[in-house]
Amino acid sequence: MISLSLKNQIRSFIESLSSEKGYSANTCRAYSHDLKEFVSFIYKERFSGKKNQNSIDKFTAAQVDGLMIRGYLGFLHKKNKRVTIARKLSAIRSFFRYLVKRGVILDNPLDSILTPKQQKTIPVYLPVDDIFRLLDSISTDTLFGLRSRAIFETLYSSGIRVSELAGMNMFDVDFTKQVIRVLGKGNKERIVPVGKKALTAISDYRKRLQIEAGIRTDENTPLFLNKNNGRLTTRSIARILEKTAKECGLLIPVSPHSMRHSFATHLLDAGADLRVVQELLGHKSLSTTQKYTHVSIDRLMETYDKAHPRR
Repeated sequence: MISLSLKNQIRSFIESLSSEKGYSANTCRAYSHDLKEFVSFIYKERFSGKKNQNSIDKFTAAQVDGLMIRGYLGFLHKKNKRVTIARKLSAIRSFFRYLVKRGVILDNPLDSILTPKQQKTIPVYLPVDDIFRLLDSISTDTLFGLRSRAIFETLYSSGIRVSELAGMNMFDVDFTKQVIRVLGKGNKERIVPVGKKALTAISDYRKRLQIEAGIRTDENTPLFLNKNNGRLTTRSIARILEKTAKECGLLIPVSPHSMRHSFATHLLDAGADLRVVQELLGHKSLSTTQKYTHVSIDRLMETYDKAHPRR
C-alpha cells in the first residue's frame, strides 16, 4: 500500500477533482478546506503531544479510523448546521473512496458512518408581482442602471447561476436565436433560452457601454463590466441586487439565487414539466429540482379544497 502523508494525498485528490472531474476552482478550494480542517482536528485530538509520534506531515490515511471520524462529527455538531456537517462529511467520504480506489488503504473508515438526516428547506423565492416590482424599479437613465436591469432581467429570464452569468462573454449571447451559452458546474456547457426583455436590456446596456467607454459590441469582452471595465464579480452582483431590493421596498432578503429560485418556481407553478426545468437549471439530479415544486403543490391543494365535493 502507498504510505504518503494525508497532506500529500489530499493534494493529489484535489488535483484529480480538477483534472478528471472538471470541478471548478471554488469547489476544489472548498474540498481542500474541509479536508485540511478534518486532518488538523483528528491529529490534534489523537496524536499531538504523544511521545514518539510523527509530525502531522507524516500522518497517514492508515492511521484514521471510524472512532476518530465520529469524534470529528461530534465536534462539528457543536457549532454547525446539519447541511454544513453533511457537506463536510461528503468531502471526507469522497476523499477516502478515492484512497481505496487507488489502493492507498484497504478499508474505508466511513463505511459505518451515516450522513446526518437533512432538514427539508423551501427555497427563498419572490412572488411574480414582487419580481416585476423589482425589475421595473430599476432606473435606466445611467449606464449602471442599464447594467443592473440587464443583469437581473437575465437572471430571472434564464434561471442561470450568478457564477454562470458573471462568466459570460458578449459572444455567448445569440440575439437571433434568443439563447445564451453558459458554462455550468463541472465545466459543462449548456444552451439556455432567454426572453426578449432580457435581450433588449442587454442590447441597451452594451450600446450605452460602447458610447461611454468605447467597448464595442462586436468584441468578445466580458458581458457585464465593473467601473474599471473589468469583469463584474458575483459578489458585486449580489451587493447590487441587495441594494436594489431595499430601494424598492422588498421586505425579504433577496440574493441572485433568489432569482434562480423564483424562475424555477414560477415555471413549475405555470405547468412546466419538471424535467424541462431540470435541464434549464442545469441540475444533474431530478431530486434537486423537485424542491421547487412546493408552490405548485400548494396551488393543487387549494384547487382540490375548493372543488372536491367531499373534501
